[in-house]
Amino acid sequence: MLPPPYTPNPTRYDLSDQIYRRCGRSGVLLPKVSLGFWHNFGAVDPFERSRAITRYAFDHGVTHFDLANNYGPPYGSAEETFGRLMADDFRPFRDEMFIASKAGYDMWPGPYGNWGSRKYLMASLDQSLRRMHLDYVDLFYSHRYDPETPLEETLQALVDIVRAGKALYVGISRWPLEALKFADQYLRERDVPLLIYQGRLNMLDREPQEEGVLDYCADHGIGFISFSPLAQGLLTDRYLKGTVPDDSRMAKGRFLKADMLTPELLGQLRQWNDDAQAQGRTLAEHALRWILDQRGVTSVLVGASSVEQLERNLKAMY
Repeated sequence: MLPPPYTPNPTRYDLSDQIYRRCGRSGVLLPKVSLGFWHNFGAVDPFERSRAITRYAFDHGVTHFDLANNYGPPYGSAEETFGRLMADDFRPFRDEMFIASKAGYDMWPGPYGNWGSRKYLMASLDQSLRRMHLDYVDLFYSHRYDPETPLEETLQALVDIVRAGKALYVGISRWPLEALKFADQYLRERDVPLLIYQGRLNMLDREPQEEGVLDYCADHGIGFISFSPLAQGLLTDRYLKGTVPDDSRMAKGRFLKADMLTPELLGQLRQWNDDAQAQGRTLAEHALRWILDQRGVTSVLVGASSVEQLERNLKAMY
């Protein structure tokens, strides 16, 4: 017997005035907390868990889902997971969803599967659309700055992707300030304005602020979305005891290394945790609220390995 079709929570938009922010000077509203598929949605992860997390997000007003061509593992499998979810659950609600993908990092062998060439960006998006069972994405990013490919080539590819109807908006991720300025002008002159900039911003990594990216975005009507807002889990209660849990990202050692947990860092984390508790919040909630309080920030991207973790993170919206 087939399971009953997915029926979203009918009250998911009741708190719209609290949940959403305008993205720059565009017509797009994004939830303050968006769901990222960087981790926990690959082929190595249980599909039913991915489904439960995504359903919970949508049921609570999260309309923005952030993917990239090489999210997994393996590469492409997070988009394949999303494609299954779209086919099984979300096809009737496609127009309520704001779906993003990206290309810029290593994806396939050879000279055309990386960086920022027109060849790579266009081929990658076509592959992403097939994996996700979509006719278009709402947002397509250049995932990283390419110092070798002319910026005009990368940016014109983005323009042509929009004009071909394969994306509604374009963004850039982790481009330096001067390249951001060039992209803003180039795209604006071709009537495909830069919707959003994605950068790593959290209480431990404030480079977009220090470099001037946040101020530029705020001053020029460009949205800003933060990835890694909890610094890969450092800005949670997982490490406050000074030990490394066996199931943590630090224990896996891929993105976080155990030697990062210095006495100085641990002391700072404990101080921020005390500040959070004084406000009736967890450290994670405190860290997410800190980002959302910064000038120019539209949304923060959170990952989740469980519904319970997502539930805690969504409290930062209110």
